[in-house]
Amino acid sequence: MPTQTLAALPDSVLLQILAFLPPRDRLGGARVCRRWHCLVKDKFLWRHLDLTPYKMSSKALWSLLRNHLRGSLRTLKVRGSLHSARKQEVFSPALMQALGKQCPGLHRLCLTETDLRSLPYDCIPSTLTTLELSCCEIASAWFQVPAASPNSQAFPQIQHLVIRNVPAFSNQHLLNVSIQGTLKTLVLSEAYRVTDVGIQTAAPHLGDLELLALRQCSIGDSATHFIGRHMKRLHNLDLGGSPSLTDAGLACLTSLLGLEELGLESCCSLSPEAIVAVCQALPQLRHIDLSRIAFEVQMIHKIQAGLPKCVVTNTVSSSDSNAESEQLES
Repeated sequence: MPTQTLAALPDSVLLQILAFLPPRDRLGGARVCRRWHCLVKDKFLWRHLDLTPYKMSSKALWSLLRNHLRGSLRTLKVRGSLHSARKQEVFSPALMQALGKQCPGLHRLCLTETDLRSLPYDCIPSTLTTLELSCCEIASAWFQVPAASPNSQAFPQIQHLVIRNVPAFSNQHLLNVSIQGTLKTLVLSEAYRVTDVGIQTAAPHLGDLELLALRQCSIGDSATHFIGRHMKRLHNLDLGGSPSLTDAGLACLTSLLGLEELGLESCCSLSPEAIVAVCQALPQLRHIDLSRIAFEVQMIHKIQAGLPKCVVTNTVSSSDSNAESEQLES
């Protein structure tokens, strides 16, 4: 595009163009001219920032905070140095506290490969409502909020928590975050330390939960009993990767009358008859995922026939590693 054409564009259009650029290229645009230098400082460009493609240092993040993020940041995604040769982590207590003070609109924080064991939980910005941790390390006291603490409002009120492959996440962590009574969404993937006992103790505090995913966790029939007993407001439930789940445990879900989506991927101990019986008892159910359960095609058709208002998804990997997918709709 000719330079004169770009110069003729109004600031609002240029801001939209700059918003599509990766952060590094956006910062480079500040050197084009004075006008672009001013535009790059606009708060509109720094509301949602994804830094996961970059090897960030604490120094670089401090610089971004001082020059661009202050007062504008709403979403921040960062990759740490947990699996790299670099020893120094991106976040220090001082930097995390500065984010909380200088970015009062920060509501979502997504951390990947970050070592958080030296970071106290009370350093996390209190404005957060969504926290996503992937391949991170956390301390045993994380998510713990003293009940009688006069500064309890200084802790984040997490509504949406996503934990993916965080080896230290345990039943105690689950209880710590559950008793705060704010969770609407809880996604636990490869949280092998979360067991039936953890679900039992946390479930009474999760009555407002709307989405629950327990993928590849160490749970079985006992967990579904307490899910069905206490989590009546669930709309979406994913129990994929739970080979210990049986027909008896699945039957405990019939009390979830508002359930719209049910994920049972790789739950290979379930019978077609039990699946149909439970799903027929769920009047709002619109989708069920039976992927990686080796049902015959005729059996999938039979399940679909028993659930005329529901989309049934079934994907099975064959011996030659070619995936066969069939999605049946009413």
